Amino acid sequence: MDITASVRSSKVPAVTLMFWIIKIAATTLGETGGDAVTMSMNLGYLVGTVIFAAIFFVTVFIQINAKYYHPVIYWTTIVATTTVGTTLADFADRSLGIGYTGGSTLLLILLLGSLYTWYKTMGSVSITTVNTPKTEAFYWVTIMFSQTLGTALGDWMADSAGFGYSGSAIVFSLALALVAALYFQTKISHTTLFWAAFILTRPLGAVVGDFLDKPHEKGGLELSRYSASFAILLLMTTCIWLAPKNAARTTH
Repeated sequence: MDITASVRSSKVPAVTLMFWIIKIAATTLGETGGDAVTMSMNLGYLVGTVIFAAIFFVTVFIQINAKYYHPVIYWTTIVATTTVGTTLADFADRSLGIGYTGGSTLLLILLLGSLYTWYKTMGSVSITTVNTPKTEAFYWVTIMFSQTLGTALGDWMADSAGFGYSGSAIVFSLALALVAALYFQTKISHTTLFWAAFILTRPLGAVVGDFLDKPHEKGGLELSRYSASFAILLLMTTCIWLAPKNAARTTH
């Protein structure tokens, strides 16, 4: 019997530089796309959350039931998590009135709880172990919480902390550079650093998205949310086409 035949392939892409470029583009698209539905279409945060939550569940179902890693399915699911994360965070922060600080704190607790439960249940939170439906379920719930936290954290940094959109983008970019330096120069767990970087890309994308479409008086470029979303989608699609098609290596 061929032992390798019984080992399921990882369902997530290999983590390369192109992976992070696509991830940042996806998080930026989630911000502009989410705002386009809730603000430009005037549907509101609750309706927007319901719409994107439905899309999220459908794409996760398709992704989990796929037998192998498919770039288009995977990244479509990532975008679904970023859009629902945008509308859900905005709904919690603004409609529920708990503010950016309260929303960020609540979502951080949910994210840590998700990672802890995943680790206690499966023994690892490494993406190289994402090769069973149960592990994938933990993976996507964790990602959804991380995307929602990132949105709230980006808003907190830009507004409550007073850094503005461009200043916040610089702060989060420097934080990502620090994580990269720790990855290459220290023996800190690569799994821990991966999740730190994964979380940080979301607020970076959030503030970049806000910088593109917010009014001039708020420090933005006031671009159309529709045109900005289309341009980002085009960039993301090109990067997916150029990126390596191999999945992350599975650990045993």
